[in-house]
Amino acid sequence: MNIETFIENTIWIVQYPVQYAGCSLHARMTIIRLRNDKLVLHSPCHISDELKAEINALGDVGFIIAPGTYHYFHVESAQQAFPEAETLICPGIEQKLPELKFDWLLGDQPDPRLKEDFEQVLIRGSRYMGEVAFFHKQTKTLILVDLIENITDQTPDTNFTLKLWWKLIFRMWNHPKPAPEYQWGWKDKKAAKHSIERILAWDFEQIILAHGDLIRTNAKEFARKAWEVPLSWPLT
Repeated sequence: MNIETFIENTIWIVQYPVQYAGCSLHARMTIIRLRNDKLVLHSPCHISDELKAEINALGDVGFIIAPGTYHYFHVESAQQAFPEAETLICPGIEQKLPELKFDWLLGDQPDPRLKEDFEQVLIRGSRYMGEVAFFHKQTKTLILVDLIENITDQTPDTNFTLKLWWKLIFRMWNHPKPAPEYQWGWKDKKAAKHSIERILAWDFEQIILAHGDLIRTNAKEFARKAWEVPLSWPLT
């Protein structure tokens, strides 16, 4: 497991394998350098001794962020590796993992110490899944976990089961959409659409996703297409 540079000296990613309901795919941890030179670990993976050394070579970890209600499994590993870091979590994780220690519950406004670096939106309206979307202002990068999944013919290390579900059942193979849990579970369409429109108001130029291929060009057009169903809902 190696750190890859996404934007020189500012954003890095770590890709790691996951198994979910018989499906093989990858997830990503994103590492962001703040203006004060501290590091943020967004959606952390398991932190091995080797990976800890690589991260320490980049700088000091100030914050660990669990941005979604399906993206908290390795937070305790990150906390053990970086005990001085503060932990920020998406609402709902405290119910799923009540023993998890954390310092800040994420919402529509960043922790004041992160306000210069990020804007954020709590995705509302979903019955099964929660997430906080982040916009890194300096690099114009949108950072998501499950609000878009982009599994394509070029996505490495996927298995037959994933392809079967994504191609035949969910119609998501080569057709990016929100995770199936979002698609099944929108309970407040007005709130969901409002959250997505707030994201689209940001001036982002690339998108880091937890699952599937990264988006480096035409990012806003790509996002609009991925969200074409919720964006089509009337607000009345």
